[in-house]
Amino acid sequence: MTFDPTPLSGSYIVTPMPRIDNRGWFMRSFCKQEFMKIGHTKEWVQMNHSYTSKKGTIRGMHFQLPPYQETKLVRCITGSMYDVIIDLRESSPTYLQWYGIELSAQNRLMIYIPEGFAHGFQTLTDDVEFLYHHTQFYQPGYESGILYNESKIKIQWPLPVAEISERDLNHLPL
Repeated sequence: MTFDPTPLSGSYIVTPMPRIDNRGWFMRSFCKQEFMKIGHTKEWVQMNHSYTSKKGTIRGMHFQLPPYQETKLVRCITGSMYDVIIDLRESSPTYLQWYGIELSAQNRLMIYIPEGFAHGFQTLTDDVEFLYHHTQFYQPGYESGILYNESKIKIQWPLPVAEISERDLNHLPL
């Protein structure tokens, strides 16, 4: 796999390298040795799998508060979605900047999201399934979020919003 830095410090587009033959393909989606090359040494302690039925749905922008900040590795396994991250690390040169990329079952790309980032996505097709690896267990009471349309961030979502949860509509502005 290859690790290509995004414009946001410490985050990477991870491109698996499938081996293809007459049976289909096989690929590695994680290798501890390879991830150590980008400085990842924490253990993945939780994996989540989401399904979103409707094109245009937004989930996010979510993060966990200290001391339960988490690194994520995310991948779309069915359909297509626009994945967005925001750097919330005040000491970072890319503080409050965002980055978006299409992740799909077809392109097999993953994104590595360091601690201190908010994360969310918008589905570009119906019936999207998404895998999340986390380095921290979910901690009720330490979850937070940013409005998907925060005026200080100005994320350019590709589609009109079809669905969004009440929780995500009620995140406080920065």
